[in-house]
Amino acid sequence: MKKSGTVSTNDPLKNYDADMTSPNRPRRSAPPTLRDPASLLAARSLDQPQLGSVPRVQVKSPTSHPFLYRKRIGEIPAGLRDGDLVQVTYGSNEVLGYGLYNSKAEMTVRMLSLGPELITSEFWDRLLDRAVRLRRDLLRLDSHTDTYRVIHAEGDGFSGLVVDRYGDTLSAEAYSLGMYQRLEAILERLGMQCGTKHWRIRTAPQVHGQEGFVGPEPTTSADAPERVTVQEFGTRFRVEFAGGHKTGFFCDQRDNRRRLAEFCRDRTVLDICCYTGGFAIQAKKLGQAREVTAIDLDEVPLELAKENANLNQARINFVHADAYAYMRDMVRNGRKYEVVILDPPKLIRNRRELEEGTRAHFDLNRLAMQLVEPGGLLLTCSCSGLLDEPTFLRLLHSAAQKAVPQGTETDLLKPGRTLQILEKTGAAADHPVSTTCPETEYLRAMWLRVL
Repeated sequence: MKKSGTVSTNDPLKNYDADMTSPNRPRRSAPPTLRDPASLLAARSLDQPQLGSVPRVQVKSPTSHPFLYRKRIGEIPAGLRDGDLVQVTYGSNEVLGYGLYNSKAEMTVRMLSLGPELITSEFWDRLLDRAVRLRRDLLRLDSHTDTYRVIHAEGDGFSGLVVDRYGDTLSAEAYSLGMYQRLEAILERLGMQCGTKHWRIRTAPQVHGQEGFVGPEPTTSADAPERVTVQEFGTRFRVEFAGGHKTGFFCDQRDNRRRLAEFCRDRTVLDICCYTGGFAIQAKKLGQAREVTAIDLDEVPLELAKENANLNQARINFVHADAYAYMRDMVRNGRKYEVVILDPPKLIRNRRELEEGTRAHFDLNRLAMQLVEPGGLLLTCSCSGLLDEPTFLRLLHSAAQKAVPQGTETDLLKPGRTLQILEKTGAAADHPVSTTCPETEYLRAMWLRVL
């Protein structure tokens, strides 16, 4: 795509007036430090260690944050292996807590607990029980869905691990070496608590650069299915595990999908970057929209989206197209919709991508705003945790000022579109955020009335 204008390195929103390349375009990452010997990835148990056998690591100052970066850690004892459980101390050997060590990771120790209690198998069972009870007893998710997040990394005390439930299958994604080594044992215990029959394990793509090891091919329990059918609020979705994003399906948008349906009755809806059709299908099935159009550049999930629509007898116009090109064509044709959903994939995976990804969000929103009927609704989302809320809101305001057809004059006193913020939401409650690690709040959903 053509770019015009300049972008200040100090202000990523300054002088934005350009269409960027597709959000589906692969991003570059730093070359990883590769380690993949069998001994490094060998499974570890959760059995109780002997107190005297737990290596001790000194931290320069105490903290409640679960990430201990390399610069905070003092001398490392000889013989310490990557993935080992370590006791973390400070001062005059006062115990801060316990964590998992990895010499190749910038987050050198991922804390599991604070305080002197030794990490035992009973500790893991309590942690798992706490996670399951949140979903079952407090949130009562089993009453309206059989697919939800069971373990949400630091939010549930499992730094570097997420596990989603899809019917009888637990699908896990490991972000840390220590968690990967213990994952089979964790899933066996979790499966007994959840009553599931199967599990699947994959490593996150970023483990190459962040954890310094090569993630193996996904592994599964015996006879684990390659695809499952799940339901949320009575709407059914097929989930393909192979090649899917994350653990297979975006559970985090579940409540936002239901909320959006409330705005859709007898209205025209456009779902941009629809993936496997979650928003589009709920708009039609729950919301009874008059007309739904859903677009995505990735053919594989788009085919699955069509299957999901047929599964629910939902008539939807699916379009295989690049989001930028499609929206520009619709702007030129004067097409508008009463409800527009913009839920792009993660555009900012690290700080090196912050400026480019922020610009991409700007350009997508500038085009999407031009497609909303005056007084209509735009639900715009970002799953890039590095894009904080103040920057996202400022981005949206700037995009609204530029949301006019090319060649049309506008100024700050007469903006292209005026926005009213109706709601600010995020991930569903089965994605809790710990107060000791607030930066893990990643999903932002802004509900905007576009005037």
